Amino acid sequence: MDTRHYTTGAHPALQTAMPDDPLWYMDAVIYQVHVKAFYDSNNDGIGDFAGLAQKLDYIRDLGVNTIWVMPFYPSPMLDDGYDVANYEDVHPPYGNRTDFKAFVRAAHERGLRVVTELIVNHTSDQHPWFQAARRAPKGSAKRDYYVWSDDPKKYAGTRVIFTDTESSNWAWDPVAEQHYWHRFFSHQPDLNFDNPRVLRAVLRTMHFWLDMGVDGFRLDAIPYLVEREGTSNENNPETHDVIKAIRADLDKHYTGKLLLAEANMWPEDVSQYFGEATSATWHTTSR
Repeated sequence: MDTRHYTTGAHPALQTAMPDDPLWYMDAVIYQVHVKAFYDSNNDGIGDFAGLAQKLDYIRDLGVNTIWVMPFYPSPMLDDGYDVANYEDVHPPYGNRTDFKAFVRAAHERGLRVVTELIVNHTSDQHPWFQAARRAPKGSAKRDYYVWSDDPKKYAGTRVIFTDTESSNWAWDPVAEQHYWHRFFSHQPDLNFDNPRVLRAVLRTMHFWLDMGVDGFRLDAIPYLVEREGTSNENNPETHDVIKAIRADLDKHYTGKLLLAEANMWPEDVSQYFGEATSATWHTTSR
């Protein structure tokens, strides 16, 4: 049965037949948006949420039913927003949380769902968590929000992803007087998911935005969450344990929400990210 509802415009707008359909993502038509590059509402040269909200009719009439918003959190912008300095706010040039809530509400009024990006493998080195960690005593819970070592040869079997800019996955921090782990740029220290406080903090962040109305997340750089000596530190079993905990929490507290994984791996490795019938993880994956 055709469940599409057509509106006026150049193209039919696709909408889910039931707003609470838990399988809405199965045939979602997703439009990726970078806020800063979309529409500027105040003529400062930078796109913002107020401008994006003004163009929702245009997006709807393209025939999509889901908007994927790229990172919009406060950031030094050394990696286009993938270096997050605060998980629970909006980068000031894009507006504020009131603007974001207005955008989500306006999208929902048009039958558009909103999926946001969430970067949980690492933060900016300007994030308060890292600033607290580097000053905390070695071995303390605050220090252990991130991955530290006295030996920069630890995890020697792990490839360096950005070989054009990084010579190692470790960087020396003169304040902590230790090396910290980073799978990407040295200004993006990796979070330590062996510390249960980190997972709880990530779940709080997810609840914060879900309670604001978002319909799901695209979680960035998922294969690298947990490190183990003697492995490639990609797709480790403990990483899948973290993912299962995230999915279980999502299903416990919310219905009809999407988890989209950036699992940029070989097909035989990607299949593991869907879990098993008794222990689901991701709804779908992206590259």
